Amino acid sequence: MSESEETFYTADRWQNWLDRVAEEDLDPENEDSARLLLNLQDDTAIAVAKILAAYDDGRLNEEEATEEVADIRDIVLADVDIADEEKAMLIDGVQTSLVCVFYTAEEYIVGGPAEEGSVAEYVDAAAAAEAEEDVDAALGYLVQAGTRIIDGEKLPMDLVEDLEYGFVSEWVNGLDSLQSAMADPEVVEEDE
Repeated sequence: MSESEETFYTADRWQNWLDRVAEEDLDPENEDSARLLLNLQDDTAIAVAKILAAYDDGRLNEEEATEEVADIRDIVLADVDIADEEKAMLIDGVQTSLVCVFYTAEEYIVGGPAEEGSVAEYVDAAAAAEAEEDVDAALGYLVQAGTRIIDGEKLPMDLVEDLEYGFVSEWVNGLDSLQSAMADPEVVEEDE
């Protein structure tokens, strides 16, 4: 490994978060529990943002950047072995939110930001596609929205608040984490 190679994320890091979730007495209505899950999600989004920054700065080429994103995706989206069903569902929600983040990062690296349409238009199109039960199209629209977010366009929060609960709202939640990570890619401390 050369000096220039960075480690963006590790299986150990993800496992540390999972161990914390397993140990905590989680209540999604409780602010501390919600923060732990959000930190878990944000920590992953920050790692993705750092890969995108390294790509934009020329420290990673296209192939290296897509491999780094794929490595994190493989770690984070692997089946989680948590006996507590409720905690497993909460982790699944975090994983679902991050699916769009990974595809967005890969799309941005390979194709750059979407050239047409605003973030709001893509989110609206995704919500409409989900209403028609076309989940693949919904994800595709949000990936395009995500590439615009990476490029600096803001996710309109009023639009987000109006979304029905479902895949689109979960994926937009992930894009919100990515937007925050792009703005401030500081590591979330695991012991916060």
